[in-house]
Amino acid sequence: MQVVVVIPAYQAAATIRDVITRTQAAVPPAQIIVVDDGSSDGTGDEGRGTGVTLITHPRNRGKGAALRTGIRQATARGASVVVTIDADAQHPPEEIPRLLQPILEGRSDLVLGARKRDQAMPISRRFTNWLSATLASRIGGQPVRDAQTGFRAFTRAVTERVQPAGDRYEYEANFLLDALRGGFRVVSIDVPTIYGARSHFRAWGDTWRMARAFAGYAGRIIRGAT
Repeated sequence: MQVVVVIPAYQAAATIRDVITRTQAAVPPAQIIVVDDGSSDGTGDEGRGTGVTLITHPRNRGKGAALRTGIRQATARGASVVVTIDADAQHPPEEIPRLLQPILEGRSDLVLGARKRDQAMPISRRFTNWLSATLASRIGGQPVRDAQTGFRAFTRAVTERVQPAGDRYEYEANFLLDALRGGFRVVSIDVPTIYGARSHFRAWGDTWRMARAFAGYAGRIIRGAT
């Protein structure tokens, strides 16, 4: 199984090298692709010389655009499984083997690293996290515990069939919803809830974009998956 880890990175100079080092230790055989999405703080410089493939966007295009670039490159490199993990150290790379296990066992096509909605998660995020998970479960007819997580593992079949729209955070919502609509098997694995780094999520703009992603499935929300 050829695993390729994609790390979208923006203004992550303080954390990217640590995330790379820990990822290499967690899954030594994996290839790692870092997509520097137009950072101005030296993120790309921190990624050089670490044994990863570094792709640079000349300007900031959004997390979705960075993921699209990285996943496309991973597929071109022959990935049978792609893992996506954030560059801000909010996803522990040590959990990657656990995300891969359901795929290795042949019981999942897409694995979500599900964070608990506990005190570690900002209160402003708990409700939207619960609501999006509830709606995704309704849309897909499968239990989804964290629809907003960017910590995921998925098969090549998913990358080839799921081509979501959006260049920012709505890309991840569209990716999950399109995979559910496509009938792919989704499994959730508990991972630690870690917050601390400054988020690039724009409270109004990105929330609106994600709401529009779910609104596109209004029919399924009303009647359930068929």
